Amino acid sequence: TSAVISRYVDLGNALNAPALKVIGTGYLCLLNATELNMIEPSSLKMVSLDPSACSQPTKDILYAKAKRAFSDQPFPAYYELIKPYLGGAPGADLKALSKDNVNMNVNTFVNLRKDALMSLTPTEVQGLLGMYLPDLRKWQNKAPVWQWIQRQKQSELNKLNIGLTGGTQEGYINLVTPKFHTPSAASLGPVAMALHLLPPLLISYLMTSILS
Repeated sequence: TSAVISRYVDLGNALNAPALKVIGTGYLCLLNATELNMIEPSSLKMVSLDPSACSQPTKDILYAKAKRAFSDQPFPAYYELIKPYLGGAPGADLKALSKDNVNMNVNTFVNLRKDALMSLTPTEVQGLLGMYLPDLRKWQNKAPVWQWIQRQKQSELNKLNIGLTGGTQEGYINLVTPKFHTPSAASLGPVAMALHLLPPLLISYLMTSILS
């Protein structure tokens, strides 16, 4: 299938809406970066695709195109159109969405780009999930929610009032105790001798300085 798609493109055919309908979600992940970049954002308005099973680079490219394609849509229509592509959304865009009462379900949330999810504060997560926030409790011991929890202050998690635990406690300090090697008696010998000779040497140096 990948070879057929490549041949189709090599013959100068466009990856327009009709072509994307034929490719569909089932073969969408086979497109390479060059082929993905050939897709006109406007084509995404006429097809129903879901790149959630694709690689991260594929999700990133398609999200950027979908954002351009649907940017003229008001909320909540914009969110419903962009939702299948959110696995490629950067943290800044998710932070912006958190202010728009989008009521993101937890299944969508846990499939966000990991670095983007980790950048969110508890308040921003609350803004994204809205009515689905209590469902986050079921994921608190699973990736990636558990990793996100560990990055947050427990006091901030408590403000969500859904019972999340595992955050950083206030005043927590990670102390690293340095390791020292105990010197042997043999190694202390020269040190002791140097300390013993220091006063006479110092007096000698001072007398020489005074007399010179």
